[in-house]
Amino acid sequence: MVDKEESHDGSPQRIDKWLFFSRMVKSRAVAQSLIASGGVTINGQLAEHSSEMVRSGDKIGIALERRDLLLVVRGPGIRRGPFEEACRLYQDISETLGEKRRLTPFERAQRRLKP
Repeated sequence: MVDKEESHDGSPQRIDKWLFFSRMVKSRAVAQSLIASGGVTINGQLAEHSSEMVRSGDKIGIALERRDLLLVVRGPGIRRGPFEEACRLYQDISETLGEKRRLTPFERAQRRLKP
């Protein structure tokens, strides 16, 4: 039996799994911490739980330690594969956020995840 969350037919997938499979974070635990700290939005709304579902076409905002990303979900992942495979899961539209600027050390410290 195939898990509904892990099919490639455009079905929904948990945001923490999607962040991990797309290689945006190093582990699901880090994804869950990022979500809990308010660092992830889905279609402009703050993701409150790591169990929230994302689908193809959803816009995911991610406030990483060093930069902000805005991604469009192309589909769910089935595993944490190589970079080339992970890149197929999203389209990076971060340039729409405006001019890229480096975060100050203070801003990075505020975003640093708790161990």
